[in-house]
Amino acid sequence: MIQIYCKNTGTTLKYPEGVSLMNMLDDFQFERPYPIVSAKVNNVSQGLKYRAYQSRDIEFIDVRDASGMRVYIRSLCFLLSKSASDVFPGCEVYMEHPISGGIFFHVKKEDRSPFTEEDCNRLKERMQEIVGKNIPFHRYDVHTDKAIKEFSRKGLDDKVKLLETSGEIYTDYYTLGDTPDYYYGKLVPSTGYLTTWDIQVYHDGLLLRIPYRNNPNELVPFADQPKTFAMFDEMLQWNKIMGLNTVGDVNHACQSGHATELIQIAEALQEKKIVQIAEEINRRFRSEEPVKVVLITGPSSSGKTTFCKRLSLQLKACGLKPLSVSTDDYFVNRLDTPKFPDGSYDFDNFETVDHALMESDILKMIEGEEVSVPEFNFVTGMREYNGKTIKLGKSSILLIEGIHALNPGLTDKIPDSAKFRIFINTLTGTLLDNHNSIPTTDNRLLRRIVRDYNKGAFTARESISQWPNVCAAEDKWIYPFQEMADVMFNSAYLIEFAVMRNHAEPILGSVPKNCPEYSEAHRLLHFLHYFTPVPDKEIPATSLLREFLGGSSFLA
Repeated sequence: MIQIYCKNTGTTLKYPEGVSLMNMLDDFQFERPYPIVSAKVNNVSQGLKYRAYQSRDIEFIDVRDASGMRVYIRSLCFLLSKSASDVFPGCEVYMEHPISGGIFFHVKKEDRSPFTEEDCNRLKERMQEIVGKNIPFHRYDVHTDKAIKEFSRKGLDDKVKLLETSGEIYTDYYTLGDTPDYYYGKLVPSTGYLTTWDIQVYHDGLLLRIPYRNNPNELVPFADQPKTFAMFDEMLQWNKIMGLNTVGDVNHACQSGHATELIQIAEALQEKKIVQIAEEINRRFRSEEPVKVVLITGPSSSGKTTFCKRLSLQLKACGLKPLSVSTDDYFVNRLDTPKFPDGSYDFDNFETVDHALMESDILKMIEGEEVSVPEFNFVTGMREYNGKTIKLGKSSILLIEGIHALNPGLTDKIPDSAKFRIFINTLTGTLLDNHNSIPTTDNRLLRRIVRDYNKGAFTARESISQWPNVCAAEDKWIYPFQEMADVMFNSAYLIEFAVMRNHAEPILGSVPKNCPEYSEAHRLLHFLHYFTPVPDKEIPATSLLREFLGGSSFLA
């Protein structure tokens, strides 16, 4: 007999070896407002068909947990791709990226005819039919060579390339009916679990609508994001031109000796975009209604600091004199900082910034007045005046950087014609394979873990623990304003995960197995293992990545 300790109830029960999570679930009585979709076993995500042969700690989870949501979305993606192959034999399905409250995807029919509203309805009907039949997902653990042969026989070259470069001896894959597929995490036991979803025509493809984490019986509210979509589309089109659609493509290129070239291309693409932004700012600065203020924002670890430095250099090359101010320097004193209900400080709240004072100072600056600018002392928690002043000259332009820079409440008294808004995001364009998109937050989380660890600010465990609150604050205070931007800049790096792997693996490996954060550390380690590691020696000191890896000439 083995002992199973259930974290949901705080109780322990004995079972024979080989018992599945599904068979033991009903023995533990706890509140379940939503269906259980997976579990964490010794702080590692597992499907409900997992069988325990030794004593284990178990925590059952629903889609309100990030791990449970990933299990649900992966299962939805398999349901969709299976349904598409049934309705449109010979089609190709590409799950491309999250956007607008769902996952954007393409279904390319064999005859390449346009995908219509009627096609969407047929696909939806087939998905609903499969859900109604409650067909099980079957998992197979096989030698990698066998999996490669199976996918090669099906013509799924994207999966073949990924597995060929994975370095794994064994691989697990799933089947739904007679359809095999590969997913880099666990799935729900059967299609009957997939009750909350929808699909709709969106741009030149479709949008898979997903459950809302705070209320899994409802869909995430749809919000059209044309500028964000355009940035994704631009990146994906470039990847297709280069033949680097998937991680397998990138791995093959790196293993063939092209890593240095890919780094150079990534740097050139980012610099080209920064030059274009600087030239547009310069054009508007010299127009009849000149831009006076450049507002720059983005979520945590998007690379705002290095972007501002590089943009400043390009503005100088245009003959302008950029002067910078951070919203952080206008923080209210620590005693006046808003708090959460539990009494902890809410540092991301808009009221953390003395926006009335900041806007007043900005207005004075663009009128040509010399203004004393505060500096926030993060040690004392006090705003100080240390003699720093700003006076905009004839060729000067003001750069304001911070998470609230695009919030209308910060600059509502400044004419729109005088403002140029930039939103920096980190949107991964490369797919793991055609049915596995990469979560857009993974770039930034890994960057934050590596940077904070190297600076001695936080351990990996602490960074992972803070991340849900960081993301919640971004959803409230940053992302609602991204579509207001005049231009968007994507700071994702073509082979970023390959470069990040060498740095992140030992740091993630330091997270103890007996803490809740180990679940996320384990997931990220598993994810990074798909990438052929690339040394960072070719990454220049001016690279945006250096802000996180160390060795930046801008932050020396």
